[in-house]
Amino acid sequence: MSVIDVLKERSGNTCELCKATEHLSIYNVPPQGESYGDAAILICKTCLDQLDKKEELNAAHWTCLRDSMWSDVIPVQVVSWRLLNRLKNETWAADLIDQMYLDDDTMEWAKASGDHLESDAGDMHRDCNGALLRTGDTVSLIKSLDVKGSQINAKIGTVVKNIRTVSDNTEQIEGKIEGQQIVILTKFVRKSS
Repeated sequence: MSVIDVLKERSGNTCELCKATEHLSIYNVPPQGESYGDAAILICKTCLDQLDKKEELNAAHWTCLRDSMWSDVIPVQVVSWRLLNRLKNETWAADLIDQMYLDDDTMEWAKASGDHLESDAGDMHRDCNGALLRTGDTVSLIKSLDVKGSQINAKIGTVVKNIRTVSDNTEQIEGKIEGQQIVILTKFVRKSS
């Protein structure tokens, strides 16, 4: 039986965190290694995007941790603990952290990635005002920019539609100006409403 089949059977073909039934995939709980044993859980796209910090944490979505934190599956406990710590400014999350118990080995695994210490703020594409940028958004330039390798001078106020976020660099987006695809620094754009 494949890993995905084992996880579907274990979870009842639902997300092991929020119980969603669509867009399920395997999530390997970091860090990987022999000392952590079976480290895979089945989660939905919404949970995955927020875990991977591709989207901001939606506290309302994570109230599901009230149930998943009690799972018998160790990797689910680990992810639940990490998420609750990322949400510890929410009163309900702080209360759940106080109720949760992890044995020493599980706690070591939960702390090993350091993911529970970081906020989402530094890991997201944000414009000059701190607004979250996503693929497909429209932005305007707040500064005139010379486009390297071309004769284009993008003037202040130029609107760039249907941007793409650069996956490995949160300070860059891609967009078309005068028909040419270019890379733009996020600090020089403002999200259009």
